[in-house]
Amino acid sequence: MFIERVKYILAVVIYGTIGLFLRYVSLPSEIVALCRGIIGSGFILLYLRAKRQHINLPAIRQNLFWLAASGICLGLNWIFLFAAYMHTTVAIASLCNYMAPIIIILIAPIVLHEPLDMRKIPCVIAALIGIVLVSGVWGGSVGNIAGIFLGFASASCFVGIVICNRKIHDVPAFDKAAFQLAMSALTILPYVLLKNHGAALEVDLRSVLIILTLGIVHTGIAYCFYFSGLGSLPVQTIAILGYLEPVVSVLCSAFFLREALGITGWIGAVLVLGAAVVSESIKTKEQGH
Repeated sequence: MFIERVKYILAVVIYGTIGLFLRYVSLPSEIVALCRGIIGSGFILLYLRAKRQHINLPAIRQNLFWLAASGICLGLNWIFLFAAYMHTTVAIASLCNYMAPIIIILIAPIVLHEPLDMRKIPCVIAALIGIVLVSGVWGGSVGNIAGIFLGFASASCFVGIVICNRKIHDVPAFDKAAFQLAMSALTILPYVLLKNHGAALEVDLRSVLIILTLGIVHTGIAYCFYFSGLGSLPVQTIAILGYLEPVVSVLCSAFFLREALGITGWIGAVLVLGAAVVSESIKTKEQGH
């Protein structure tokens, strides 16, 4: 369980740096998302081939429904989130998207029959307050209603990803990641074709290199770590640690892009990180007994 937790944290931290790389890409975000799915799944398949490992087809067939559903949810999550960015501020869209962990913790006892650890509720509340402070929404406007709706739709799709992955059994992490990323690309493709029909695209070398990095490191490698943890860690641990991603994103903006975080932002970052540490210490104490 410790290794899975470390892998999940690494994946979340890697995801948090995506915004830093996207700042230097000239292509539309939905095309970047499509490329991530294609390159990520292709990279994993090439890696398996180099290691002389074969896809576990019987396991995939046995879990085909939940694998496909998870991949579709992943693609829809990207589509709704990018659309939310177009209709409201990035801060508000991100805040709505990261309501997903709250939803997961609340529905886990009903949908997944996992008991709710009441000691972790204060950690969830602290993390949510921290996200509000980090996002900057605290002193801003409520934004566009359509953007808020799309942000929550993105969060709902993320909840679907978690639920579907809890239903998948005996599928190796690399096989699972390759299939789900390929399915997400198929889900995004119609949206990309519809939105960019007849549009002229400008492609430069820097964008190509960044997209390759996003596809291989931020998708191929990170998703193997991510799905490995997603299928084995308790949903409450996933919920709390998931909040590390936006904090890493904001910290990257502050340190590398020189965007001011502000005192409330720093307080929010400390709250989120503190909630993650306290939540994990509760789990460690349980295991110690």
